[in-house]
Amino acid sequence: MDMSSFVELQPNPNIPEFGAGDTIRVSAKVVEGDRERTQVFEGVVIRRRRAGSSSNFTVRRITHGVGVERTFLLYSPRVEKVEVVRLGKVRRSRLYYLRGLTGKAARIKERARPAVRK
Repeated sequence: MDMSSFVELQPNPNIPEFGAGDTIRVSAKVVEGDRERTQVFEGVVIRRRRAGSSSNFTVRRITHGVGVERTFLLYSPRVEKVEVVRLGKVRRSRLYYLRGLTGKAARIKERARPAVRK
């Protein structure tokens, strides 16, 4: 197998480091017919799959009383940028138990932001 056929994975500079439990705002390109627009999806990261080029993350939010989950590919050109809104304090990497919780029970405590040294 020729090694020159492999493409080097370039990390997107608009995607900061984040993990499960964090609340993030994902700006993704959506194609509708011949038009393309940016759609923002904000929610809690319930899983982060680290697997090279097929790395992805799943974001969950409640919309009109219905839980909505979207999975984004980390290296996809469709993901324009990711902003970390809150850092969540969780003790596991897969937060599937949030699917069974509603309202205040589904909240995640905020982790203290790391102090910026000057």
